[in-house]
Amino acid sequence: MIKIPFVHSASATTSLRRTLVIYLLIGTLLPLLLVGVLSYTSIYSILTGKIGNGILASLRQEGSSLENTIENMDFASKQFALDGQIVEEMSAFLQAKQIYRKSQIMNSINEKINLVNFTNPYIGLTAYIMPGSEDPVLFTNMSTRRDFDIGRLPAFMRYNGADYYGPHSTMYAVGDNLVFSERRIVRVDGTHRLYIYLETNYSQLSRIFNQEAYGMQVNHLLVNQQGDQTYEIDGRLPAGITRAAGERSGIVHEQLDGYHLFRYESPQGWKLVAVVKKSVFNSEINSWLYTMLLLSLLTLLLAGVLAYLIWRRVYGPLRKLNLEIIRMAENVTTPVSFTRVEEFDFVLSNFQQMKEQVNELIVAVARNEKQKSQFEIEKLLSQINPHFLHNTLNTVQWLARLNGQKEIDKLVTLLVKVLHYNLGKQSIIVTISEEIEAIRNYMELQRIRYDYEFEFLVQAEEEVLAAAVPRFLLQPLVENSIYHGLSDQGKVEVLITADGGNRVLLVVRDNGAGMDPASLAELLSDDNAKQRGLGIGFAYVTRMLRTYYGEQMTLQIHSLPGEGTTVSIIIPFKSKEEFDD
Repeated sequence: MIKIPFVHSASATTSLRRTLVIYLLIGTLLPLLLVGVLSYTSIYSILTGKIGNGILASLRQEGSSLENTIENMDFASKQFALDGQIVEEMSAFLQAKQIYRKSQIMNSINEKINLVNFTNPYIGLTAYIMPGSEDPVLFTNMSTRRDFDIGRLPAFMRYNGADYYGPHSTMYAVGDNLVFSERRIVRVDGTHRLYIYLETNYSQLSRIFNQEAYGMQVNHLLVNQQGDQTYEIDGRLPAGITRAAGERSGIVHEQLDGYHLFRYESPQGWKLVAVVKKSVFNSEINSWLYTMLLLSLLTLLLAGVLAYLIWRRVYGPLRKLNLEIIRMAENVTTPVSFTRVEEFDFVLSNFQQMKEQVNELIVAVARNEKQKSQFEIEKLLSQINPHFLHNTLNTVQWLARLNGQKEIDKLVTLLVKVLHYNLGKQSIIVTISEEIEAIRNYMELQRIRYDYEFEFLVQAEEEVLAAAVPRFLLQPLVENSIYHGLSDQGKVEVLITADGGNRVLLVVRDNGAGMDPASLAELLSDDNAKQRGLGIGFAYVTRMLRTYYGEQMTLQIHSLPGEGTTVSIIIPFKSKEEFDD
């Protein structure tokens, strides 16, 4: 026997350790990745909305504070410009010629200015201005700069009959705070042009634009009523951002060149814009993202450690299982050594059962090989005996011919043909023509034996002679006709005809004594066949029909005592090629 070596294909195998690591990483990181993606989209939306809403809320609060400041300045300026008593005193001051009288009026006006400022603490510098005069500042609660000139202040808006400026540096002589200012005309008697000038408190703007209210670095842009000037309140910004803040309207929130712009448009006509860098805006989101990345790395590390521990736990039993397989080739009878791991011990237990079964199979194969040798010898003997019988009969036939014994020659010739048909090596499937010839030879021998006491008749239609049937199908039937009650003037008939074109009808009929039901049962038994010499038994015919035709055949027996026996068989018409011989 030639052994073909097993070729191990490296491309078709994978490492258990690598597979285990991959599966653990997938099982660990995939849920984390899915949760991370879902969380990121949800958290990003939530945080973006929260931060944006927080900035807008603070921006609206600042805008509302600035609107209140302007309303308060408007109210205070009206007190100075429209209050009848103050206006009368200012008219009297401008028309008075006596220094003493002017001094008295001046003291009264200063008292009223101090009173209004005291009741309006958000008001800072307050002054009556008369443009064109040698000293334009007539009255003030604080000292003003020498270069005091309203015409150089940045225009902000016109509201309720007054002009507003800013943000700009205060006109207070010793200060540099950013303030908003207002100028309102005071209508006095005569031709004099008189204005009241008010500034916000020196810390008012710092309280309004408070960085702590946002919790992050925010820059403010203030667009005037005409939209042609944009003021940077705290910090410098790119020119494109400053220009976009003044040009665009109706957009509450937009992203531009790496910045977030949030707008508040006041009913008074001006716009307040909060500008935040994207990096600052996303700082909280980035912090959460870094946390998720750190968690992913820790999870990856944990998965690697788990894979290593599991691998160590699995590799030892696998190695022991491999050793057991190698030991089996060396010594089949040695019992396996267990690993104390339930799953692997279960495999080893089955492996032990397999070893025991292999041992039993080896013993059985050895026993069967010994029996096979005996069967081969018996087969040779069974082939030698018929061969010896044929040679002996041929010798007898030659001696009969030599001595002129024609009847012995005829008898031996018929016997040789019958033995050749019964013991020969031809196929189990024969044609009806071959079966009829064998029956004729057999019945001729029987007639010689019984001194021609019965007649034998065969009738077969030409179209059915080529039909194939199992060998010995008819011989047991005619044999039974001879052994069951044929007497003087007996007769055996074999009729073979077509039945319906695709079937064959075979009839064996005799005029003997017939049989009762008990005799029929004996006829169908296998034990009866053992007593018949060359006969095989009626049960053999039944088994052959069932084996080769199954439900397609029909077998009927009609027999009564004194009336003879008729056996009818209907089988499908088949050729030799249709049988699996």
